[in-house]
Amino acid sequence: MSTSAGWDRPRTSLYTDHYELTMLQGALQSGAAHRKSVFEAFARRLPDGRRYGIVAGTGRLLEGIVNFRFGDPELDYLRRTKVVNDQTLEYLADYSFSGDIWGYPEGEAYFPNSPVLIVESTFAEACILETYLLSVLNHDCAIASAASRMISAAGTRPCIEMGSRRTHEESAAAAARAAVIAGFDSTSNLEAGLRYGLKTVGTAAHSFTLLHDTEREAFEAQIAAFGPDTSLLVDTYDVETAVRTAVDLAGDKLGAVRLDSGDLVAQAQWVRQLLDELGNDRTKIVVTSDLDEFAIAALASAPVDSYGVGTSLVTGSGAPTASMVYKLVSRTDDTGDFISVAKAAKNKASKGGRKYALRKLNERGTATAEIVGVGHHPEDDGNDRPLLEQFVKNGELLPGWTGPEGVQRARRRHAETMRELPAVVNRLQRGEAAIPTIYEED
Repeated sequence: MSTSAGWDRPRTSLYTDHYELTMLQGALQSGAAHRKSVFEAFARRLPDGRRYGIVAGTGRLLEGIVNFRFGDPELDYLRRTKVVNDQTLEYLADYSFSGDIWGYPEGEAYFPNSPVLIVESTFAEACILETYLLSVLNHDCAIASAASRMISAAGTRPCIEMGSRRTHEESAAAAARAAVIAGFDSTSNLEAGLRYGLKTVGTAAHSFTLLHDTEREAFEAQIAAFGPDTSLLVDTYDVETAVRTAVDLAGDKLGAVRLDSGDLVAQAQWVRQLLDELGNDRTKIVVTSDLDEFAIAALASAPVDSYGVGTSLVTGSGAPTASMVYKLVSRTDDTGDFISVAKAAKNKASKGGRKYALRKLNERGTATAEIVGVGHHPEDDGNDRPLLEQFVKNGELLPGWTGPEGVQRARRRHAETMRELPAVVNRLQRGEAAIPTIYEED
């Protein structure tokens, strides 16, 4: 797989499980490794009580597949530890994905059994991508799905992603990216800002106030460094005293005050009243402190201007994985003809055959069903919307899906798909998927 984008990232080929390579060795031994194959990534179900999911991570995945190569360090390790034999090492030394990849664009809603990603290649090329592919999609889709619910609860009030210290450093950058795709305004993570062109924000923590002899001195220093329109953290000691000090120092140009503890609803109400009485009716109130979509919804009636969300976001708000699986659904036989294949276990049955997906819309443009054609394109009755886009063709990464451009494209897609879904998706109460997934057989 090639690209002209030139990401300077480590190789991703060993972000995989041991058995991916032993399967490759077995397939090379049997002669089946080069059979043309179709793999599909999908979720059999949504997290308990959720009504929809949001696709994220595809752009990161595509960037990673560019670097899914086996150089001397990787090959030496596999040889030294006897993971695979010399024949397999020889194959891996020349590995580069050369097939096609289709899928739901990032930002798109998905439902149970939606064919979120389709990989068409040889068995050998597609099989060894499984673990890396699922690790990216399961994490990023979980974060984006949680973020989307938070954005829905926040309404027009912006949300800030600030969960970096609650997760792995690489997961933090990925979570920031997924959150912005789902509608978050900005992130505190600078690496995500650099990689993906995201807006980054931040001012000061409690330690900055504690560093100084008095809260007044801390506020004076911050205002001197950043101007009166900065955001001052006012709950290190006494909130009322801090608000009065902030207004005394910054005047009516004070940008915002941040509340990070206590009863945020009650506190925001009387802080708003105090600010107004002091002539600071344009000073905003930012709230943080272990927020999730339910806490954000509870603050809807409070005079809050924006939300900072950390732990709950980067852990998927109780659903840290999207439970995606990656299954072989079609392959060629000895004559070169494609045949459908599927796991038949009762509790984990899969549907064989290459899939094509359509979002069925009513006359008002509202989604009513996910139609998945098995082996054929579902019929469009005039205003329906095909869901699959091509990302990679003959190993070449198609433009527009990665980097900062890909993030903004995905952000627009999320806004569009949410307008299209039925209003039930905005409910935080437990319920079934907002629309059914219906298979159309040949």
